[in-house]
Amino acid sequence: MKKALYPGTFDPITNGHLNIIEKASRIFDEVIVSVAAYTGKQSCFSLQERYELAVESCKNFPNVTVMTFEGLVVQFARSQDCSIMIRGMRAVSDFEYELSLALTNTKLDSGIETLFLVPSLRYMYLSSSMIRQIADLGGDLKDFVPACVVNAFAERANLIKKD
Repeated sequence: MKKALYPGTFDPITNGHLNIIEKASRIFDEVIVSVAAYTGKQSCFSLQERYELAVESCKNFPNVTVMTFEGLVVQFARSQDCSIMIRGMRAVSDFEYELSLALTNTKLDSGIETLFLVPSLRYMYLSSSMIRQIADLGGDLKDFVPACVVNAFAERANLIKKD
């Protein structure tokens, strides 16, 4: 059985992520979308919220499961008996970071291979950082993220207005 891990912070999950997940789900028998507890930055959504949004967003992919993890992704991959890690690469600007990440993971565990998938052209520019900025400035998110993420930002905005 071919199994792959697609790790990330997914803060929030975007249509670009879903495009990569959809592609991976056609290549592999099982895809584990792995939501990282550690983000290395101030998260917009909690780990539980990011997990729930990912679960809701991936519900139409029967061979995709969503899990959270703490610690090193290579250790989590091993715990799931998975030797393939999926990474999305949008543009040349992603290449250096993604390559260094892949090489570091290989150094940590030489049995884990990284497979880069490129999103469809309409998602090449999309990032979670951009989504957070659009949301902060009150922009329309419906073309960039699943409906559950649009709703999560709307609920958050309503809570802020009430305070």
